[in-house]
Amino acid sequence: MTVTDVKKTGGVEQGGVTQADLAEINRFAKGELTAEQVYTFALRLCDNEVDRDFERFSLDCLQRLGKLFVGKSGIFDHQWSAAGQTARIYRTEMAEEPGRMTMAGEPCRYLKGYAYMLRSEKNQALIEEIEGGIKKEVSVGCAVGRRVCSVCGGEISQCGHVPGRQYDGKLCTAILEDPTDAYEWSFVAVPAQREAGVLKKTMVCRDFSPEERLQLEKEAAMGRSYLAALRQELVRLAGLAEEDLDCAIFARAVGRMEEEELLELTRVLKKQVERRRWPGPQLAAFHGGGIGDDFLV
Repeated sequence: MTVTDVKKTGGVEQGGVTQADLAEINRFAKGELTAEQVYTFALRLCDNEVDRDFERFSLDCLQRLGKLFVGKSGIFDHQWSAAGQTARIYRTEMAEEPGRMTMAGEPCRYLKGYAYMLRSEKNQALIEEIEGGIKKEVSVGCAVGRRVCSVCGGEISQCGHVPGRQYDGKLCTAILEDPTDAYEWSFVAVPAQREAGVLKKTMVCRDFSPEERLQLEKEAAMGRSYLAALRQELVRLAGLAEEDLDCAIFARAVGRMEEEELLELTRVLKKQVERRRWPGPQLAAFHGGGIGDDFLV
């Protein structure tokens, strides 16, 4: 399963401290905190709207991310540092914008997080910036296992459809599914998503045009074909080297191997196959017994 790192951007709203909040907050505190010691606020973490990269979270993905984000720390600009930890999410919930539909034709729903920080001299400036509307955009870092094509339902990196293009009048988007981890949430300066904003962590630092995306998909397909050929050859060699081998079972194991593993095992099996085809002489030379003489046995 391919795991994709993403960052999605939302917003902040202020809130009060209730006894229910304190009960949730004190699960993470070593000592019993009081309402006077903590400052709480709510965050719009991520939603199911189509973003600028034509990706969107599924509702199931958002729901599962909610559990993963509980207990995660807030930082600044995704700089992972203990010194930058400012707040912690103590609970999440799904929320809906009444009457609003997404570009994909779904009711707009978002993951809402509730965070707390200590009221201290160190945090006072940040609290004032939150209340003053200066710090209001947040971006989340998480990992998802699948990017599903909205047109055909296949893996977007393999099906050939290009996010952002129209197919028979239907916009192609990549639906983010199967969240595997939630890393952190971060205060950021500039949101990138429409309405909620999206700032996605990928291996590139700019948006690609549909033509560039198509070229990248072609190159990725060539890489997949190369790996598929390596795996097919490895299974063939294994069948020649070991007649009793269950090739179907072996093929499933091979399907999880990467290039380095495939090449090394192919090299070993080629030698085994060659030895079976050309076993060599039945009499082998060895050194021993006499004074510097070679004996045949």
